[in-house]
Amino acid sequence: MNIRRVVPNVTTKDLKKSRDFYTELLGLTVAMDMGFIVTLVSESNETAQISLVRGNEGSPSHPYITVSIEVEDVVEIHKRAVARGLKILYPLTDEPYGVRRFHVADPNGTVLNILSHIDKKK
Repeated sequence: MNIRRVVPNVTTKDLKKSRDFYTELLGLTVAMDMGFIVTLVSESNETAQISLVRGNEGSPSHPYITVSIEVEDVVEIHKRAVARGLKILYPLTDEPYGVRRFHVADPNGTVLNILSHIDKKK
C-alpha cells in the first residue's frame, strides 16, 4: 500500500481567520480553496498540509472528518475495511471535484477520509 499523504482537518467557524493564522505564522500557502474547505501547503514540502474545514454550516454532511489520508488505491483499502467488518460511515464515492473516497472510524472514533485522486485518463 502506498500512502501519499496524511492531512489533518481543522474545523473552523472562520475560514479567513484560520487561513491567515496558518499562512502568516507558518508560511503555508493556499493549494485549494473550495469555499467550505481550504488546503494549505508548505512551499518546501508539498505533502506537509493542513486543511481547514468550515463547521456544520459549510459542509453539513462531513463536519466530523478529522484526518484525510490519500492512498494509491482507495478501492483496495475500501475492500479491506469491508472485509474486516468495519462500519463505513460514507460510501465509496466518486466526487465531482476529482477524488474517490470513503469514511471509516478508527477504534477511538476518529473519522478518516480515505481517498485517491481519480485518474482522468481511465
